[in-house]
Amino acid sequence: MSIPQPDRRKNLIKGAILSLLLITSPFLFYVYKFAPADQTNWDTFLGTLESGSFSNVQSLLHALFTKITFVLLTGIWFLTSKNWWRFAILVPFTMFLFQLSGVISYKIKYMDEYDFWDSLPFILPIVFLVIYISYRLSVRSPKSSLDDEANEEVRNMFSDKL
Repeated sequence: MSIPQPDRRKNLIKGAILSLLLITSPFLFYVYKFAPADQTNWDTFLGTLESGSFSNVQSLLHALFTKITFVLLTGIWFLTSKNWWRFAILVPFTMFLFQLSGVISYKIKYMDEYDFWDSLPFILPIVFLVIYISYRLSVRSPKSSLDDEANEEVRNMFSDKL
């Protein structure tokens, strides 16, 4: 069975974009090195970047691109995962999103530990969902294997293998 040509081309383009994102992700960590380490304001072609509550622009970009990289990688992981536990990936993804929002908002002092408490209402339902799915799978698994063994025994009783 062959894959239709438009679907194959579409999958190839998606795979190329995904590969490009994954290959360039380590370089996102080092974007901050291009910023001046001794300035609180930096004029770029996109506009003026202010350090806000950070000591300099380089510190701001380091925190910003670290969080962007983590959001990007966990987002790709969640979207491409086919496992039943993929919703557990939403826990660190939510944490990184709240941390990213903390970096972006200049008015508040940037603190990672407050982001945990802010993201807890979003994380708890995900954790409970994953625990529930895990419980349902673990309960069903022994039942189905016991059922398979019983069916095999019945088949053996009515066959010539006795």
